[in-house]
Amino acid sequence: MRKFWIITKDVYLKNVKSISFLIMILVPFIMLGIIYVAGNFAQQNSDVNKIGVLADNEQISQQMSQVKTDDFEFKAVDSEEKAQKELSEEKIDAYLVVSTENDKINGMLYSENSLGQSTQLLIQQQLTGLQSMLRASQLGISPEEVASLSQQASLTRQKVNFDSKGKMTVGEDNSTVQYVVSYVATIVLFIIILTYAQIIAQEIASEKGTRIMEVILSSTTAQKHFYGKLTGVLLVALTQMALYGIIFGIGYSQFKDMEMVKNILDGISLDNLIGPFLWYSLLFMIFGILIFSVLAALCGSLVNKAEDTAKAILPVTYLSLGGYMLGLILGASDPNNIVIRITSYIPFLSSYIMPIRLANETVGMGGALISLLVLVAVTFLLMILSANMYKSNVLVYSEGGLWSSLKQSISIMRNERKKA
Repeated sequence: MRKFWIITKDVYLKNVKSISFLIMILVPFIMLGIIYVAGNFAQQNSDVNKIGVLADNEQISQQMSQVKTDDFEFKAVDSEEKAQKELSEEKIDAYLVVSTENDKINGMLYSENSLGQSTQLLIQQQLTGLQSMLRASQLGISPEEVASLSQQASLTRQKVNFDSKGKMTVGEDNSTVQYVVSYVATIVLFIIILTYAQIIAQEIASEKGTRIMEVILSSTTAQKHFYGKLTGVLLVALTQMALYGIIFGIGYSQFKDMEMVKNILDGISLDNLIGPFLWYSLLFMIFGILIFSVLAALCGSLVNKAEDTAKAILPVTYLSLGGYMLGLILGASDPNNIVIRITSYIPFLSSYIMPIRLANETVGMGGALISLLVLVAVTFLLMILSANMYKSNVLVYSEGGLWSSLKQSISIMRNERKKA
């Protein structure tokens, strides 16, 4: 047991003390800072598009000239020739020709460069509003009555629960916040899995490639070495997650009184959020990291050189990418899809998909528990299988690729069992 902890400690300290670990901790916060600064800079320094307006109805030109938004403003022009001249001299960014036919308004926007889809949509909305006002005036309806008719209906969702007697109780709806948490957790999980899969595969492949592995296995068992490496890398991943939690906690305590933070957290019940959903999400994340790390260790033990690690962990990459894409794209848009419902119970994929389903409340805690138990069971089965194959894997030196190494490893295992 002492040698197991020596291996674990060596792997843990070597990775935690590395510059790459510090970079992994800081990169998300640096990226958020860059996005925040870039967003503020773009907002403060963004130019307002000037759009010339030429209409066959002078009232429309006057009304549109009064419209000013953060993205564009209108300027009335006398003729299309003048509009073309100002556009060529870059005095305006585009010009809009508006024509009326009976009670219908048609607009044609001329520009050298695209103003962006959002700006064009806003211009279309302005024209639609003018068209509504034009039709309303012909029908003798006042602008106030038009505004009243255009007012959108209110729709809110109320979460309900039923007790054992069938009595309904009304609760808080935290599905939006839960979805954001699961969305962020899915992205973090994807990054951590790819990072630590590379680390553990590199750890094993480098020792095997330099023949140090043979010396190490002469002083300890293959299983102890395998579990030591795996535990060390898992502790590094847990340390990273814990540091994120601590930084988030410190950040919340420091900035909770800011107006922006208050607006974000307004209406969110942290007591309800920090409940079964959060604990299930954390457990799926931890066992997701573990099962992918076991697979990466198995793949890493089959290659001869550290340079081949990237190819070796392709199964990990593809499986992880599959779960990531299913969870974020299909799981977000259609959480009741049959593919999502089935894959949320399949190990490797369930770590990504089940938290999304929990956030969308398309599965109960019972279903999540079954999925988690299946994931835990398969993780430990794969761990035991990988540990048993590890000794023969690290002693196989084949240039035929992963499948060739795997076949040789299985052959060695069978021969050893026959001798035993």
